[in-house]
Amino acid sequence: MAGVTENFFIGIKSGLTLRWVVEVWSLYNRTIFLSIGIALATLAVTLLIGVPAAYVLARRQNRYTRWIEELMVLPVAVPGLATALALILLYGQFSAFRISWTFILVGHVLFTLPFMVRSVLAVMGAIDLKTLEDAAASLGATFMQRFFHVILPNCRQGILAGALMVVTLSMGEFNITWMLHTPLTMTLPVGLADSYASMRLEIGSAYTIIFFFMIIPLLIAMQWMTEPANARKSTHG
Repeated sequence: MAGVTENFFIGIKSGLTLRWVVEVWSLYNRTIFLSIGIALATLAVTLLIGVPAAYVLARRQNRYTRWIEELMVLPVAVPGLATALALILLYGQFSAFRISWTFILVGHVLFTLPFMVRSVLAVMGAIDLKTLEDAAASLGATFMQRFFHVILPNCRQGILAGALMVVTLSMGEFNITWMLHTPLTMTLPVGLADSYASMRLEIGSAYTIIFFFMIIPLLIAMQWMTEPANARKSTHG
């Protein structure tokens, strides 16, 4: 409540206000827009890499692809600080890249890609891809036609679940971002930590309110879009 009260020591009795929210917006709005931009860019990259990777892993099931599946989870198991430190050691000498937001993007892609691949792979593993592709090929469909008009529509639920998970994780990612950011590439979670470090509780609380207003709609959308259409109809019908 400190973010919407005049005096957090007195509480609601001191009166409600949006002054702290407005102040946070004026101080940190750049971090919010940067977080949204990085999250969307992360989504685009993970879609371009993750969906084809999941397709290859689903079609080539053998012990080597299973090893690859396990290796892809490593960035999730490894502490984010270690991943960020490795990126700094590898690419830190490229100063233009180091101070760019694309440096943070690389860290977010490494962290979120396994979630996209796993989500799509789970759906692809539940359907008979070979039969679907053979049927489409017998009608004269090329590989690209089969992939875009047969495979992807049947994997829609997995792609949506992976996409919303990637966006949500990217928006809230702190450990990797904290190591990779510069004063010009501060994101929303890093800005939140900065506001708390300033020991201004009302500012930190107002920042948290803005953070929740951005994350909660994403979580609701994730729940709604990943439900099967029939389940939604029965719920609302």
